[in-house]
Amino acid sequence: MIMSDENNERAVIRGLRGVAAATTQISFVDPLGALYYSGYNIDDLVDNATYEEVVYLLLNNKLPTQTELTNLQSKLFSEMRLPKQVVERIKSASPTCHPMEILRTEVSHLGEFDPDPDNTSDSANKQRAISIISKVPTIISFLHRTRTKQEAVAPVKGFSFAENFLYMFRGRPADQQEKNAMERYMILHADHGLNASTFAARVTAGTGSDLYSAVTSAVGTLKGSFHGGASERVMKMLYEINSLDEVEEYIQTMLDDKKKIMGFGHRVYKSEDPRSKHLREMAESLCHQKDTLSIYNKCKKIELTVHDKKGIFPNVDFYAALVMHALGVPRDFFTSFFACSRVSGWVAHTLEQYVDAILIRPTSKYIGEYGREFVPIEKRS
Repeated sequence: MIMSDENNERAVIRGLRGVAAATTQISFVDPLGALYYSGYNIDDLVDNATYEEVVYLLLNNKLPTQTELTNLQSKLFSEMRLPKQVVERIKSASPTCHPMEILRTEVSHLGEFDPDPDNTSDSANKQRAISIISKVPTIISFLHRTRTKQEAVAPVKGFSFAENFLYMFRGRPADQQEKNAMERYMILHADHGLNASTFAARVTAGTGSDLYSAVTSAVGTLKGSFHGGASERVMKMLYEINSLDEVEEYIQTMLDDKKKIMGFGHRVYKSEDPRSKHLREMAESLCHQKDTLSIYNKCKKIELTVHDKKGIFPNVDFYAALVMHALGVPRDFFTSFFACSRVSGWVAHTLEQYVDAILIRPTSKYIGEYGREFVPIEKRS
């Protein structure tokens, strides 16, 4: 039997680490510790922009004029209402399902109500993108209100997009500090290069599939505990450590057992995640206000202990968990808040992939056997 030598010569890059699978103008993750959205440093955007401005930037590769921003804000607001069939499906969903499972299903469900599904022009896809960005927070908010047996809350015209999300979720207006924290949280989570969920969206888009399918792929990928689900596990760790005195022993036990400490280290950054410093400041400020300083102090001690023992920094998930906790978001909804922010990046990358119009199809190195003899079922033992 003649076999090609090509398989044996293939280099395996596990996890595709360091492999550039696409070109993009949307964002750049600098390993030296910086993050850029369409050329703008995240430090400038988080201090000066709104989430709506970032949405416009990701979709159009430029910041909006006041007129363009006002038009986008109006479109986002008008698209927040859900189809009644989606509302009924959420009401009938199993109360034990993870919120990300409901979100994954209902994003796919939204595709059934597209008014012009065969129109794949750039303008039609941008309208779909805005609709999906608008409806994802509404799905999550309505799910939470349904599970807690509270009435749904309609968005308020004068509120920002981030402010409306928190208002619809909790049912009460945010104070100024909470508004600022929510705005900054959503900006910091809007995009992050070719991360796993974004890559999943681009793989789906590369097949020529629709925007709803691409975002559904991304939601399913983000759900994983090694991706968006990490912040939920950070909070679980904080609950397991009862006091500051237990921190060092807990971390040492994790290290001795060769277990991953959730919220630490990053696949790309060689120094501190540039988003972490902003989330740390937000967490400290919110915890002072909410009288939850003890849990913040626990976070700080964990951060110092892990850095002392392993020399690694916290990533975006570590203090994001504490920000969510201080804003009153239940732990099982942490990942869905991440999704409500990151959806703007997913749709932007999907639209960019449509322009590239290439099927993403890596290969693999086969390590199995060749030429095995087929045995009829009656002779198999």
